Amino acid sequence: MKINFLKKLVLGVAILYAPLQSMAWGTEGHRVCGQIADSYLTPKARKAIQEILGNESIAIASNWADFIKSDPAFSYLSSWHYVDFDKAYTYPEMQEFLAHDTNTDAYTKLNFLIGELKKKDLTKENRLLYLRMLIHIVEDVHQPMHTAHTIDKGGNDVKVTWFNDPTNLHSVWDSKLIDFQQLSYTEYATAINHTTAEQRAEWQKAPISQWLFESSQLAEKIYTDTKPDARLSYNYNFQFIDTVNQQLLKGGVRLAGVLNQLFG
Repeated sequence: MKINFLKKLVLGVAILYAPLQSMAWGTEGHRVCGQIADSYLTPKARKAIQEILGNESIAIASNWADFIKSDPAFSYLSSWHYVDFDKAYTYPEMQEFLAHDTNTDAYTKLNFLIGELKKKDLTKENRLLYLRMLIHIVEDVHQPMHTAHTIDKGGNDVKVTWFNDPTNLHSVWDSKLIDFQQLSYTEYATAINHTTAEQRAEWQKAPISQWLFESSQLAEKIYTDTKPDARLSYNYNFQFIDTVNQQLLKGGVRLAGVLNQLFG
């Protein structure tokens, strides 16, 4: 009995701890994107998605891909969350790179997931898995450090401090900046979800390669403005929070666009 209890305790700690190690946007940011996406669904898409997710909202479903990292059976999904680059690309260079990309990464798997979800003969289990992953990865690639440099693992190896707490650059962009706003995910989504129909149409017509290019360009600026061992606090928040909010908003709007195309 004691052994079973200890096993359950260890598993519970792993489930809580694993998502903190390598998430894009963190729990809060993903839910903000999901909440925004939900606000732009067509009625038909909303109904189809509800049939797949059941009582799980898009906002809550958006975290599944990070939480499942605690289960070794799903370790094959780990590289689906990002696509790193060895240098700063121009847009034509990035298009050329992606055209020949055969890696298991966010770009190739987004295309895979979209293609699979168009099929009518998917099993119920795979349709749920693929939808959860699609939601998550669309949001992931709008976090700039998920399209950053291979050599430092997307900023994970760039050590900084956040209000005197040791951390790394990737974690600052995953969660530190967002959590600093001290808003619930519904409050946060309401605060930043202000777009025009023209703006949404422009963002949604952009191909995935454009999403990645925009994020990678932001990553290059972040690298330039954030040196290793930098001490980050109020001024860093002031400098970058608008960028964070814009990317959260774009991620939500573009996710809605993909879901409407698939199910609406």
